[in-house]
Amino acid sequence: MTGPEIPESHPRYESLLTRHRIEAGVDRGLTSRQGLIAQGRGEAFDYLLGEETIPSADDAERAAAAHLLRADHAVLSVNGNVAALAPEETVALAAATGADIEVNLFNRTDERIERIVAHLEEHGAEGVKGTTADGRIPGLDHERAKVDADGIGSADVVLVPLEDGDRAEALAAMGKTELVVDLNPMSRSARSAAVPIIDNLIRAVPNVTDHARELADADEATLSSIVESFDREAALAAAEERIRNP
Repeated sequence: MTGPEIPESHPRYESLLTRHRIEAGVDRGLTSRQGLIAQGRGEAFDYLLGEETIPSADDAERAAAAHLLRADHAVLSVNGNVAALAPEETVALAAATGADIEVNLFNRTDERIERIVAHLEEHGAEGVKGTTADGRIPGLDHERAKVDADGIGSADVVLVPLEDGDRAEALAAMGKTELVVDLNPMSRSARSAAVPIIDNLIRAVPNVTDHARELADADEATLSSIVESFDREAALAAAEERIRNP
């Protein structure tokens, strides 16, 4: 799904591509209409970041890969925007790290869950979680608190791209190591994360996958060193500095 008549030579190719993917996601019932607004907000931050992966984000992506590889049970959380924007990339990251994939939605309906699971399966995913919803995130009300008990419920490391702030905070309160992809370094999601990745999802997920493949044979000491040397506050500060002084 590359978008109609968008030449790769176009200076805003990635931006136009993501817009098309989100539109197609809404048409297919994957993404809610609110997801369009969220995408536009993120795109504004990406423009200020120069629409590129800044060095501090690449450091975060490397740290995220190390966390996923050393986890006992890692889960990649997928919402409607993630499913529309990076389904194949998410499946590749799961394969590179051994992580599970779980669909977890703010505006949850069984129909949307089933559509997203089917969409991910079309891109090669297997054993996608999120349909059981036999666990809950404490401190949240209504449908968005639901998770699979053997998925996010029991995970020690969770990648939560494009997450809403209070759920990110609630997952952190459960003691989970959160890896958050968010273009706003001042958001609650980014600030509650052990590893805030301030980058566009369509760059971040492939970058984490590349790092994971590079580190596939690394020993525990190497992975631990990468994790322990990552400075989350410095990463947030570097991204904010780039936005304020592009």
